[in-house]
Parts: sequence; C-alpha cells; structure tokens
Amino acid sequence: MRHPLVAGNWKMHGTRASVAELIEGLSRQALPAGVEVAVFPSCLHIAQVVRGLDGKRVAVGAQDCAVESAPGALTGEVAASQLQDAGCSLVLVGHSERRLILGDSDADVTRKFAAAQSCGLTPVLCVGETLEQREAEQTLEVVGRQLAEVIDALGIDAFAKAVVAYEPVWAIGTGLTASPEQAQQVHAAIRAQLAGQDAQVAAGVKILYGGSVKAANAAELFGMPDIDGGLVGGASLNADEFGAICRAAGN
Repeated sequence: MRHPLVAGNWKMHGTRASVAELIEGLSRQALPAGVEVAVFPSCLHIAQVVRGLDGKRVAVGAQDCAVESAPGALTGEVAASQLQDAGCSLVLVGHSERRLILGDSDADVTRKFAAAQSCGLTPVLCVGETLEQREAEQTLEVVGRQLAEVIDALGIDAFAKAVVAYEPVWAIGTGLTASPEQAQQVHAAIRAQLAGQDAQVAAGVKILYGGSVKAANAAELFGMPDIDGGLVGGASLNADEFGAICRAAGN
C-alpha cells in the first residue's frame, strides 16, 4: 500500500534565522501518522535542518546532486555520498528549473538518479511539460520521454526505490494549477508506462503532483487515485500552510 508523501522544496530561499523559524514552526505541526513528510532546504542549510528536525517525523532531502556519486574534482558540485553523509535521505533530480534554466539534459538527470541510488538516497524524479508543449497537446509525449530515459538506462527495477513528481512547468510558481482531472490523467499515464514494464513496481511507486499546491487545493488534488501527495514549492516556506497540506494528504 502506498503511503502519501508531502515534500517541501524550499528552493533558493532561507537564511540561518528564517530557517530556524521554519524549523520551529514545523516542529509545532500536528502531522498525520499515515503521511510521509520531507523538506528539501538549500545545500547550505541541510545540516541546520537535520539537527533541528532530529527526532521529528520529517525526512530531509537535497535539491540536486552531482552526476558523480563520489567526492572528487568537480568544483561547486555536491556528491550524493556527501549528501548521505550530511543526513539526507532523498534528492530531487530533473527539476524543471534545473532542466530549463541550468541545462540539465535527460542524460544528466539519469546519471544523477543513478548516483543518488548508489549512495542509498531515494531520487525524486521530476517530469513535466511547458505551456507551449501542453498547448501543442504534447504533454504525455514529453513526460513519457523523460520517464523512458531513466527506464531505458537503468531498468524498471530502479523505480522500486524512487519517487516520481509530475510538475507541469506552466504551473510552478505561477499560481496556476492543473485541475485534479488534468493532473490525474498524467499521473495515470506515468503509472501505466511503468506498469508496461512491471505492474508490481508501478503499483508501489509514489507519484507526487507539484505546481502551486496550496492548502486550499490540496485535498481535491490528493483525492485523485494516482496522486500520492505533493511536491510543494512556495507554500512549504510557511509552516502552518505546509502543515495543512500534510493534513489534507492524511484525509
């Protein structure tokens, strides 16, 4: 049985002071027992968050990792093994901002996915289409290709210890949200694509929705059969709002 997962991507936000406030706010939240919760702070704040949430039911992840799993001569990058050593248990790979702004290719994303798993981290594979691609009715083609890159390179079994996050690029940080029906259509297609390789793996994979998830729309989104929680952006920077989203997943 799949348990819901609500993950907060803090992106390039936070100072030591504001992160301390957010940790304190998260510590006060009543989080539902059946929901897994994770936060993804900036790399600078991982150690602070790991310490601050010690003993809480909140996992800590990183927003990206290097294509190489081991430390080495790759200035400015952080290896998956270093993230694991710092206390992370998950890592985002292929977020649209990495793909579209920072140039991560499908091959890069696949290497990061593999690097994460080789160090015991759970990769959260982000997939999604731009507004132009949606308007051209290419959503399922684009998402299917992004998913297939990893399946073809690493095999379907790699998804037995991974999470997928569908994030329509046009809904990230814009206030726009895919309707529950639009999101469900893509989530169902992702699960069907995985099931075409291994039905058991597909049934167990958590598929999260990301794209302006808020407390006001979370319950309706999470009520869809193939939506297993959310990858939350801006709303995760407010502890009360994030707590409300987690409770919506518990219902």
